Amino acid sequence: MNHRTPGAGTRTRIRPRSALAALAAVLLLGACSPDAASAPPAPAPSAADPLPATAPTPQGLLLTADFGADTVTFVDPERGAVASVAVGRAPYGLAVGADGRTWVATAEGVAVVDTRTRVRVALIPHRTGTGPVTDGEYRGGGMGIALSPDGAHAYVGVNVPGTTGVLEVLDTARREVTAVVPVGRRPFDVDVSRDGAEVYVTGHDSFDVTVVAADSLSPRRIEVAPYGTEGGLGSWLKPHYAVVRPSDGKLLLPFEGERLAVVDPRTGRTGIEPMTADTHQHGAAVTPDGRLLVVGTGAVQPGDGKGPSLTVRSPDGAERVYPLQGPHEDVAVSRDGRTAYVTGGYTRDGYWNGITVVDLDTGATRRLAAGARPLGIAVSAAPER
Repeated sequence: MNHRTPGAGTRTRIRPRSALAALAAVLLLGACSPDAASAPPAPAPSAADPLPATAPTPQGLLLTADFGADTVTFVDPERGAVASVAVGRAPYGLAVGADGRTWVATAEGVAVVDTRTRVRVALIPHRTGTGPVTDGEYRGGGMGIALSPDGAHAYVGVNVPGTTGVLEVLDTARREVTAVVPVGRRPFDVDVSRDGAEVYVTGHDSFDVTVVAADSLSPRRIEVAPYGTEGGLGSWLKPHYAVVRPSDGKLLLPFEGERLAVVDPRTGRTGIEPMTADTHQHGAAVTPDGRLLVVGTGAVQPGDGKGPSLTVRSPDGAERVYPLQGPHEDVAVSRDGRTAYVTGGYTRDGYWNGITVVDLDTGATRRLAAGARPLGIAVSAAPER
């Protein structure tokens, strides 16, 4: 049992048992869907010229995992989409290595893309059986993915429909799965400690983070449920994405724009701090100077919370909340820490095909068309040759 410290000023969000039961019956497996009717139409296509097939990829382009198109799209943050490459069915998360290779979690396996040439060079099948290769939020296969600091291993959270998930460990030089570790249900996110000694897998449907020792691959479960676990699979109040806080290595997991779970992976203890956006939260990232960025998808139910937003939270807990137009899913930050890129793909209904670019100093936003239902996003680091 985790130690939980109530956050001062937080609002206790309690849903009647009857409402939770109704949600569970209607939504089957853990709901994550605000009112889709309020979602805006997709933006007009960008006028960006495509990159010539033989031209190297410029550094600083964005890469999106296009859940609705089986591709990774390369996006100029000023002009829009400039190229795409087929990677595999229903890509979810991606991770860019310092060597310019990008590792993409798909329903079929982990795709390896040479970011410089924009070519898929491998597709590594999952070792774990996940049933038929399909699309949709609950499809089996890779979800969260991360690389070790030295680039020697890729870690992918694999959803196994109807049961607990696994973490598959890939040797990046050999391009094969070398180990499988049991983790929680629907592993939305995978993160690695700064020293590479531990891997953290966020289990959306099991209210937990699994801490996996990188050397022994022994797993240790930490329950993360600041609202409790009532409602089970039908609850809205579950963890989605985490970040590793640079200052001390603790995990930050936002909930509902109301509570920030601060998890110490060494002790398993969880403290709770207040948040202010009052919105269902998904993607998260951290800037080089330690600011936490959190994507708000909107009210879980009409009248129960505020609209979509991006929270910018300073290390001292001060927050700025910038409104967004329509649901979004995940976020990446520019290398100078001044700009956020928020994907419109969204895991439930109401997604749109693009990215919102947010100036983190002013909150000014603009939209770019990008891919089809883009979920994961990263900034490229193609090496010069």
